[in-house]
Amino acid sequence: MADWNPALYSRFEDERTRPARELLARVPLAHAKHVVDLGCGPGNSTELLVQRFPDAEVVGVDNSPAMVESACQRLPGTRFELADIGSWQPAQAPDLIYANAALQWVPGHEALFPRLFSLLAPGGVLAVQMPDNWDEPTHAEMRNVALLPAFASTIGDPGKLRIGRLPLTTYYDLLAPLAQEVDTWHTIYQHRMETPAAIVEWVSATGLKPFVARLDDQQRKDYLAEYQRRIAADYPVRADGKLLLAFPRLFIIAKRAA
Repeated sequence: MADWNPALYSRFEDERTRPARELLARVPLAHAKHVVDLGCGPGNSTELLVQRFPDAEVVGVDNSPAMVESACQRLPGTRFELADIGSWQPAQAPDLIYANAALQWVPGHEALFPRLFSLLAPGGVLAVQMPDNWDEPTHAEMRNVALLPAFASTIGDPGKLRIGRLPLTTYYDLLAPLAQEVDTWHTIYQHRMETPAAIVEWVSATGLKPFVARLDDQQRKDYLAEYQRRIAADYPVRADGKLLLAFPRLFIIAKRAA
């Protein structure tokens, strides 16, 4: 799959950063020396961490060279590393491992979450936010269009193009026996969007990417046209002329005993 596009991702930066702010607001740490932003993207979430913990060493980690380059330009005084979350190991135990909208791309959550928690310093916190929109029209239509004869043989099984997330209660059960405190919640954001094309643009930077990456130029054009037609039917115009994009997200915070 081609590298991520920081410019496309950042077109809805305010909306994408809102859950990052709300996750960080619930982190139960007054101070931190070592903070890691896993899946830092273009650095919008890393910037929040730098502001919250100005005396900490904050490190951003991402497996996308384009995202790391964009983050370095945004925060030239902050260290960023190119690494895969699935095998990442910190140089020293972090006080905070923060992962905003990143772990949904990493397989093996049954082992991943306990492993990340085990890397924390005593009293440290694992803070995670992940999209929970697999069953929303935006993502259901990705799979439905992929199954059409024009695309099925090229895309393959659409169910394998995204890592399956676990129920929120399962994440609690994975972490509760290890943690001093576990805080979990679920939020459905309602984003005001201008047009169906804007919704397509939103998901093109993330969830839609694995689907269209396998298509040639004409297939991609045809896929997106059919996908946008379906999105227009799924998201009716509201009273103010806008569309409402429902976006559920899971939040998990686990604190290690001091």
